[in-house]
Amino acid sequence: MMQSQITREQALELLKTYNQEPFHILHGLTVEGVMRWYARELGYGGEEDFWGITGLLHDVDFEQYPEQHCQKAPELLREAGVGEDMIHAVCSHGYGLCSDVEPEHLMEKVLFAADELTGLIGAAARMRPSKSTKDMEVSSLKKKFKDKRFAAGCSRDVIRTGAERLGWELDELFEKTIEAMRDCEDAVNAEMEQL
Repeated sequence: MMQSQITREQALELLKTYNQEPFHILHGLTVEGVMRWYARELGYGGEEDFWGITGLLHDVDFEQYPEQHCQKAPELLREAGVGEDMIHAVCSHGYGLCSDVEPEHLMEKVLFAADELTGLIGAAARMRPSKSTKDMEVSSLKKKFKDKRFAAGCSRDVIRTGAERLGWELDELFEKTIEAMRDCEDAVNAEMEQL
């Protein structure tokens, strides 16, 4: 069973130490919420903290060290007392782009698949009159996914590869990740207001 060596409070402080941009903190909180939802959904509720904290910290080095993304993270995380299993998981989300650490555990495959997708879903939600995922349909997300100019920074290839690694159809990944973002949206927004 995977267990976190640091508390959620320590992880959030660590994220804020290396990330001042509200957008990066929002992304970390969103991926945390999505990973917690997936842990419960896929039968890993006992590891929910591990999945969530990994999601929270997955981009810890991105803002200050964009050229060393996933290379600088192990050093920052070890200094904070994070265990090697979580460091492996954090580095695996950049596999093929900025890391040669392959996603092995189901949690790592979910993080790899959902990370880019949360960015795409978030951008699509901001375009909606509601500014929310709560009324978003898979069909409207698929249109945005096909439009390569929309949220161009979100790699469609990574999202496709992520679905394949999980053995899921794209629609299933879309549906689950929208549901996960709906589930955590209010809590994430409330936390962002307090920062």
